[in-house]
Amino acid sequence: MKQTWRWFGPDDPVTLAHARQAGATGIVTALHHLNDGRAWPLDEVMRRKSEIEAAGLTWDVVESIIVHEDIKTRSGRWRELVANYKSSIRAVAAAGVKTICYNFMAITDWTRTDLDYPMAHGGTALRFDVVEFCAYDVLVLKRQGAEKDHPPSRLAAARERLAAMSETGLARLEANLIGWVPAREFIFDRESFRRALDRYRDLTTGGLRENLLDFLRDIVPVAEEAGVGMAIHPDDPSFPIFGLPRVVSTAADARAIIAGCHSPANGLTLCSGSYGANGANDLVAMAREFGPDIHFAHLRNVTREPDGSFHEAEHLEGDTDMVSLVRALMQEEARRRDAGRSDHEIPMRPDHGHAIVDDIGKKVNPGYSCIGRLKGLAELRGIMRTLSALEKAGS
Repeated sequence: MKQTWRWFGPDDPVTLAHARQAGATGIVTALHHLNDGRAWPLDEVMRRKSEIEAAGLTWDVVESIIVHEDIKTRSGRWRELVANYKSSIRAVAAAGVKTICYNFMAITDWTRTDLDYPMAHGGTALRFDVVEFCAYDVLVLKRQGAEKDHPPSRLAAARERLAAMSETGLARLEANLIGWVPAREFIFDRESFRRALDRYRDLTTGGLRENLLDFLRDIVPVAEEAGVGMAIHPDDPSFPIFGLPRVVSTAADARAIIAGCHSPANGLTLCSGSYGANGANDLVAMAREFGPDIHFAHLRNVTREPDGSFHEAEHLEGDTDMVSLVRALMQEEARRRDAGRSDHEIPMRPDHGHAIVDDIGKKVNPGYSCIGRLKGLAELRGIMRTLSALEKAGS
C-alpha cells in the first residue's frame, strides 16, 4: 500500500519534512483556505502540488473537497455548488491527483467529547464519552426530542456528570463537540448550531441517502471522465448523534452507496476507526466484500467501551484485528495487479495518533500529532513488510 500522511497545509505544525522523516511518500491534503464550496482554481491546485513535490513527496489524495450543507439538503445554492464541485474534480485531476476522499455527514465532521483523554502510557488520545455527549445534547443544548435518543440509565448518569462538571469543563466539552475540528473553515456557537440542526429537522435517513445518491449521479460522470476515484468516508462516529440522519455507518450503507451509483469512480474510504466504533461492523469482512471499490484506507484502531463510548487505541491494539485487515487489503492489491488495474496500489495513512513524547503539550491539530502517527505508520509498515516477506516465502 502507498504510505501517505495527512497534512493540513502551510499552517500545519507538522510539516512536510516531518511527514517525509516519518517514512511517508505521499501526502493527503486539500486547499483548506478555499474549502467553502467555491471551485478550486487550477493555479492554486498546481501551487499546492509544487509545494508538496518540492519537499520530495507526491500529492496522492485530496481530503477533502467539502460537500456544502446546501448539497446535502438539496436546498439553497446546491446547483451552483455541485457545478463548483465538478470544476474542483477537474482541477485536481489535471494536477494528477486521482483520489478524492469526502464525507456526507450532516453538519458535523468527526466528533469527540475529549481531545486529551489520558492513556495508561502517559500520553493522550481522542475519546467519545456517550454520557458526556448525552449531558450536552439533552441538558445543555436542549435539542428538541433529544431525551428519546438516550436510554434512562444514560440520562441519569448524564445529570450526575453535568452536576459535577465545572464551568471550564463544560466550555471545553461544548468546544469539542460543536466548536472546531481540523479542516473546517467555520465554527458554531450554541445558537448557530441549533439553527443548523433545524435544517435537518424534516430530512429522514432515506431522504439524506437519496440526496447523496443524487449528488453522486451528478458528479460521478465527471470523475469517470477525469479518471478520479471518489472515496466516501464513513460517519464518525458511525452511529446517530444530535438526532441527525446517518447514511455511511454500516456495511449495508456501503452496499447501498455502491449499488445506487455503480461505477469504478464511485468507491469507499475504508476508515477502520470510524466503521470500527460501531460494533456491528466487521472490518476484515468489509475489506474483503468491498475490496474492488476501496480507493483509500485510514488505518487506526478504537476500543469500544461497555456503555457505547470509545477511545482511540494504539494502531495495533483496540477491537480491530489490524494484521488481518492489512492482509485483506494487500490481497485486494494483488488481485488488482493480476487483473491489470492501474489503481492496484491502495493509498493508506495512519490516523488519529496519540499525543506522546515531545508532542505532549505542543500545539497540534488534535489526533494529528507527529510522533503518535509516526509510531502508527511504523507499526503498519512493519505489518506490510512482514506479510510481504511471508508471501514471498510461501507461508
